Amino acid sequence: MRMTNLFVQTLREYPSDAEVISHKLLVRAGYIRKLTNGIYNYLPLMQRVLRKIENIVREEMDLAGAQELLMPFVQPAELWQESGRWDVYGKELMRLKDRHSREMCLGPTHEEVITSIGREGIRSYKQLPVNLYQIQSKFRDEIRPRFGLLRGREFIMKDAYSFDADEKGLDKSYEIMAKAYSRIFERCGLETKMVQSDSGAIGGSVSHEFMVLVNEDSESNAGENDVFYCPKCGYSANSNHAISILPEAQTDGKYLEPEIINTPNTHSIEELSEFLNIPASVICKCLIYVVDGKYVAALIRGDRTVEETKLMNVFAGNDIRIARNDEIEEIMQNSGFNATIGFIGPKGLKNVEIVADKTVKDLKNFVIGCNQTDKHLTGANWGIDVELPEKIADIRLVEENDKCPECSHPLKVTKGIEVGNIFKLGTKYSKAMNATFTDKDGQEKPFIMGCYGIGISRTAAAAVEKHHDEFGIKWPLSIAPYTVIIVPVSDRDEEQMNLAEKIYNELLKHKVEVILDDREERAGVKLKDADLIGIPYRITIGKTIKDNLIEFKTRSTNETILISPEEAIQKIISL
Repeated sequence: MRMTNLFVQTLREYPSDAEVISHKLLVRAGYIRKLTNGIYNYLPLMQRVLRKIENIVREEMDLAGAQELLMPFVQPAELWQESGRWDVYGKELMRLKDRHSREMCLGPTHEEVITSIGREGIRSYKQLPVNLYQIQSKFRDEIRPRFGLLRGREFIMKDAYSFDADEKGLDKSYEIMAKAYSRIFERCGLETKMVQSDSGAIGGSVSHEFMVLVNEDSESNAGENDVFYCPKCGYSANSNHAISILPEAQTDGKYLEPEIINTPNTHSIEELSEFLNIPASVICKCLIYVVDGKYVAALIRGDRTVEETKLMNVFAGNDIRIARNDEIEEIMQNSGFNATIGFIGPKGLKNVEIVADKTVKDLKNFVIGCNQTDKHLTGANWGIDVELPEKIADIRLVEENDKCPECSHPLKVTKGIEVGNIFKLGTKYSKAMNATFTDKDGQEKPFIMGCYGIGISRTAAAAVEKHHDEFGIKWPLSIAPYTVIIVPVSDRDEEQMNLAEKIYNELLKHKVEVILDDREERAGVKLKDADLIGIPYRITIGKTIKDNLIEFKTRSTNETILISPEEAIQKIISL
């Protein structure tokens, strides 16, 4: 490809709306252009990168025994109503009606469609196991799309679905996919960590995410999730799934008799702790949330934080947020109280479901809100002064240096970018949609299913997050749009241009993906563009050709050497 023919426009400045380095560089280097909020055009350079990733995915999926198909992007509401997700999926599901007023949606995921395919096409255990996959665009109407391709509304994804006769079969399919994923990301030049995670709106009993860990000293803030891991035994989990052994803390308060005391202007745990001269660990805080439109009170030790996904899962919810001031006023009025935030307690709350974190079970003589502004109950004990809720669960956010649940070593935390996920769906969809097969005893059984996703466009963006410097992108060779770029320093120098053409044609003959920068531009512009675009190897032809030498640069290390044109050609061909 000649640069004069290549459809690419590099920019001098980063886009003003870009927050993370992958978004900045992909726009500035001419890979993507924003169409509207959260939706991007993939320009020719980006399309080549995506195709490279897709081909790696296809090769490994096929090798793992999966078969490719293609499912519709637009899906009928009936299937979603069968599974029970039509009314609970949330506003991310883009709903629409066709000209006959039939309800449809743009597919954010394809569990319903694949389940319908399975129930129509798989009748007997003799046909199992089956793994079907597709690579296709998805649409989720994110409320706040950001980070470019990392959290857009429209994105490209590979999703696979396995059908098995029993749990043992699912375990095997799950393991095969996990190994395939590790190979895929390794071939894409990404080191990933497989971490335990929450299943979210997909559902299922077990799930893992493949995370690209973001460097602690990186200028990028693209890591969407905290990943807790143990450097000793290898335990790792997303923050919404991580558990830990709590460090020792004081849980027996100094107030030995129950008493409501004045605690003016103590709206926060820190203020209350300082006012009463007690550790936060002997305070039981009560936080009001709204889960799927219903009020929920979460009780947790004062020195710990609620993990909202865990809390939402206690109530099998799909949406969660902290309650607004006006909603808390409504709860107080309905319960006959007038307390403001900071003084709320669980006792006497009406139309509010209450759940206690495991951290509060062992509290004695603790401090808790009593639904009176500027007052708290001290010296409280469960079963005497306050009833311990029936719902007790782990709703706590793990913190760095908490002890590993498997070996008690202190946990570390880092940021991660999710590029893939795998789920054990079990019978969640097959039961709901009556997708069954006949087992060897002639009995009708629901399929045991698994789901396996890879973000194709996210993987490309994650590669930029991991492989870049101040000059631009450093694409891993396996997914780079081109392998080498040839830059003659002067387009007016006949000797330089002739040699550039010779090397270009020789590489094309060997089917090397090569760009010849034949533009009438200054050398500095061409060299900067080469670094910005991130082509793995650069051949620069300048005055040193008088000594039969050209400059050969490796973009990943920025190492530059002088070699003969023949050596450069052989080096590229061998690579």
